[in-house]
Amino acid sequence: MTPEDIETAAATLLRAEYTGQQIGLLSMRHPDITLADAYAIQSAQMAQKLAAGRRIIGWKIGLTSKVMQEALKIDTPDSGVLYDDMLFDTRGRVPAGRFIQPRVEAEIAFVMRAPLEGEVTRDQVLEATAAVVPSLEILDTRILRQDPKTGQPRVIFDTVADNAANAGLVLGAERHAPDAHDLRWTGAILRKNDEVVATGLGAAVLDDPVMGIVWLARRMGQYGQRIEAGQVILSGSFIAPVECPPGTVIDADFGPFGQVAITFD
Repeated sequence: MTPEDIETAAATLLRAEYTGQQIGLLSMRHPDITLADAYAIQSAQMAQKLAAGRRIIGWKIGLTSKVMQEALKIDTPDSGVLYDDMLFDTRGRVPAGRFIQPRVEAEIAFVMRAPLEGEVTRDQVLEATAAVVPSLEILDTRILRQDPKTGQPRVIFDTVADNAANAGLVLGAERHAPDAHDLRWTGAILRKNDEVVATGLGAAVLDDPVMGIVWLARRMGQYGQRIEAGQVILSGSFIAPVECPPGTVIDADFGPFGQVAITFD
């Protein structure tokens, strides 16, 4: 893709976010799109959002489970940017019309106390982490999930360009030392309108949620970026996305790790 193509795609995605009107698949519009192009589109949106006054508060990691990677025919996670206007209080409410097709995932969030970049180790991630927190990620898609004429689904390039489908995050009130729990065995029972619809364990995330942060630091290093102190990192979901039409109440019970909930008006 040319620089002009990338800027146009970024502007089109931001317009879709602001208007609530989805666009067609970028992978069909630009058949030769690469993963580097997709991240460039994501970065172009970042520049436009920062210019408009938004602030980066962290990063998300997605597609960490083997099931999701096989479904999209990839062998690597992806990442997106968390902005200050994406943060919701636990037991808060999402206003009607805020998102197009919201879904939620349950995750372990890392709150960083020191920066990380490049070839870091698992121990260095734990040392740089101030706390781990139960969380929900709110997903949305500014790109159609599939082309209405051909039935072709979104592919990894569409998802990455669309900020890895990120739209919001909800953090629980409980904060834990990063080594206080075995995060591989930390999981959640997720209820939608008081009905259990998903369960999972942290081990679904690259066999260890900490390794998601290792992957992110290395990926960001390739693009001249780094994880900063104070940022929140969503380490990857250990459940499949749950659809959240208007009127949905989500409650994720992480047991001794805590709880987190959100309502969609």
